[in-house]
Amino acid sequence: MSTGSGAASAPAPITSTPTRTKSSMFSSLSIRNYRLFFLGQVVSNTGTWMQRIAQDWLVLSLTGSSAAVGITTALQFLPMLLFGLYGGVLVDRLPKRPTLLVTQTSMALTGLALAALTLTGHVQVWHVYVAAFAVGLATVVDNPARQSFVAEMVGPAQLQNAVSLNSANFQSARLVGPAVAGLLITGVGTGWAFLLNGLSFVAPLVGLMLMRARELHAVERAPRGKGQLREGLRYVAGRPELIWPIVLVGLIGVFGLNFPVWLSAFADDVFHGGAGAYSLFNTLMAAGSLVGALLAARRGTARLRVLTVAAVAFGVLEVVAALAPSYWLFAALMVPIGIFGLTFNVTANTAIQMSTDPAMRGRVMALFMMVFVGGTPLGAPVVGWVTDTYGPRVGFALGGALSALGAVTIGLILARVGGLRLSVGWHHGHPQVRLVPREREQLAAA
Repeated sequence: MSTGSGAASAPAPITSTPTRTKSSMFSSLSIRNYRLFFLGQVVSNTGTWMQRIAQDWLVLSLTGSSAAVGITTALQFLPMLLFGLYGGVLVDRLPKRPTLLVTQTSMALTGLALAALTLTGHVQVWHVYVAAFAVGLATVVDNPARQSFVAEMVGPAQLQNAVSLNSANFQSARLVGPAVAGLLITGVGTGWAFLLNGLSFVAPLVGLMLMRARELHAVERAPRGKGQLREGLRYVAGRPELIWPIVLVGLIGVFGLNFPVWLSAFADDVFHGGAGAYSLFNTLMAAGSLVGALLAARRGTARLRVLTVAAVAFGVLEVVAALAPSYWLFAALMVPIGIFGLTFNVTANTAIQMSTDPAMRGRVMALFMMVFVGGTPLGAPVVGWVTDTYGPRVGFALGGALSALGAVTIGLILARVGGLRLSVGWHHGHPQVRLVPREREQLAAA
């Protein structure tokens, strides 16, 4: 792993066939520090999904307003949009493990405070707003710190496997957490869901404290200085292997990930299935995402052609689903959409981390998360207007088509910058389409 400073260096070459490292599906779990981190996140992610459901339900029960629920969600994501890049600057300066101890503790205290207010009957909607904003502020630092700390725990050889398992972890919690929250809310009340979420942070905190510092991969931290935010932006702008995947993540976020808008509209207006259909669509997509994460864990490298192909397939499948004539065909298509969407996300995350100088990784990952998290809220009003005006099928198809078009365009840009050309030929009697270096193609022609 490189330990250079944040100063600009020559762009890394973009290739279609990097050296492949052997990797089993769970190989990074053989590393003790990462195993402690992973197990802590299993518990904490489940609690986080429980709080998300309980928080929305509590606001709805207090106000009777869907707009109030939207305000709560906006307050939780607003800090990342406003301060995400500054969070990345801090993360590059600070040691990751102590930083995570502080951010995880702050989120635990927020959950416990909300639990106390709810269980004692004193909770008001502004309490929930403040709690959501506080969690968002903690996330500004916690998210890039967690993303970049993975590389310190496992090193470059196991990075893709670890990132993929993190995604599988999150998607598993997405399947379990809402179900547990539903049982708690109907059985004993929302306050208990908040309490369990607050207590769930004990697991990652204990895991962080039990880690062996000598087994972490040393990374040179960025010194405190002026202009580090601008330095990070210049660093990304000067590297096509970073800027174009981040642009593609933004495009997919704006146009292709507005599933709450589309799936609720299809469940209610197209197939008339109500809340049960909406729940089924989300569950099947989460299951597909989990499969995609586990498949990604088997790959030892993050290839930019996998990134492009997964993004194109994701957009095309959205168009196909928009045209699906039957309820069950539409539901079945949620699984491959989840698989390719998660494959795209994991590959982008890993490729960007692998191409980034460790001293700049916090700032780069903060930009990545800001674009990824912020793209969907920015695109939601436009996507919602198109869906309301022209119908769910047009809205979903347009989002998928724009995602696929953006992926093809950026894929061609990356191929050109990397000195690659499209090669069409035969291999063992079968047609083969691949990207090859221009020099190789010229030698073959000669």
